[in-house]
Amino acid sequence: MRALAGALLALLAPACAAPRGPTDWPEQRAELARRVEVDQEARRAMMAGGAIDLELAHRLESIDADNTAWMKTLVARHGWPTLAAAGAEACGNAWLLVQHADRDVAFQEHCLALLEAAVARGEAEKKHLAYLSDRVAMHRGRPQRYGTQFRQVDGKLEPYTLEDPARVDAWRAEAGLGTLDEYRKLFEQP
Repeated sequence: MRALAGALLALLAPACAAPRGPTDWPEQRAELARRVEVDQEARRAMMAGGAIDLELAHRLESIDADNTAWMKTLVARHGWPTLAAAGAEACGNAWLLVQHADRDVAFQEHCLALLEAAVARGEAEKKHLAYLSDRVAMHRGRPQRYGTQFRQVDGKLEPYTLEDPARVDAWRAEAGLGTLDEYRKLFEQP
């Protein structure tokens, strides 16, 4: 069933996400890079502080909302940024901004369908699909497949509920990710 749905998405998504005119990808790449730098700077500042800074939290919420609105326009006008059209860095930047569009899960799901189709055509990275799949699953209260999303449990970071703990490392390998234990250790580093 999942394979059939993926095949249908691969056939339909290009038509649904077809660019609406010529795209100035150098300009779009520059804007994606600028937006990611602002996003990451705010997240680094948030993580550097010991206590929650409400002003910074509101700023981050505003940044995410602005980036989500901008990404909606980009995707509506030009489709999903593919490796061939936009380049690897722009694809990664687009994915990151959608990954952080947590206040608009419907948009994340829309982009997930576009990303699935792009991956099926070899025009996007499987690891981005893994992260966004898990993010949407978590927001929708479903178990995640790849173990990319963590939460605090009794003061420790633990993976959000897994679809199949026995298969998670195999799925991670298929997506080009290291093992779940390797990923967990990244969170334990000071």
